[in-house]
Amino acid sequence: MTFVRSQTEHGVATLVLDNPATRNALSTAVIEELLAALAAAEADDAVRVVVLSHAGPVFCSGADLRETADAFDSGRPPVSRLGELLAAIWEGRKPVVARVGGPARAGGLGLIAAADIAVCTADATFAFSEVRIGVIPAVISATVLPRLAPRDAAELFLTGATFDGARAERIGLVTAAVEPASLDAAVAGYVVELLRAAPGALAGAKALLRHRRADTFGAEIAALTELSVGYFGSAEGREGIMAFREKRRPSWIPDGAV
Repeated sequence: MTFVRSQTEHGVATLVLDNPATRNALSTAVIEELLAALAAAEADDAVRVVVLSHAGPVFCSGADLRETADAFDSGRPPVSRLGELLAAIWEGRKPVVARVGGPARAGGLGLIAAADIAVCTADATFAFSEVRIGVIPAVISATVLPRLAPRDAAELFLTGATFDGARAERIGLVTAAVEPASLDAAVAGYVVELLRAAPGALAGAKALLRHRRADTFGAEIAALTELSVGYFGSAEGREGIMAFREKRRPSWIPDGAV
């Protein structure tokens, strides 16, 4: 079964997350397929721009919690590969445009932040929901924190609260939030502008935007991955994930709390 569809046309590689049954959750298989599709686009001289899109109503629900629960004892949950994926988008030579036509949670926000340009619908919803299942947004912080205003990051990382596309644009998570009917036209507009640029200059401009972290990004991702895996395997992480799967309140919520 294929979870990531890829099509290249007129200089644009469109990669589509295509596992609506799991709300495009980031399983190991999805991460590996997306890494392979990104590598193929990077190696293809005909590809000038990469568009990251999705099938179904949800852009990405974050890490696959079913696989994560099954991996408690092995210590190799899907999040252990997420850093590789973020690095492939962040460090790749070709610009990546994220097309976000629905909700995104947790790791999905890391993908959006890693993209060079991100367009969402105004009614799309977002949340750094990690703390509500006993873990932290460690790996994705490598791409998210450079985008967000510090006060917004503190509020949203600590509360796990849901916010909409308009706020996502205001705080810098996305480039633009548009009405649903305008999403594809907005994405196409950015793609056209990118195709007008020389490919070598695009690669150089992207490197320029990243150069202050060029020597440290890989080490940062590795350290954050280790931190994240530790939280997923912790007592709180296990309880939070099982509570989510069993559709119950985790044990740390006080009696009488909303």
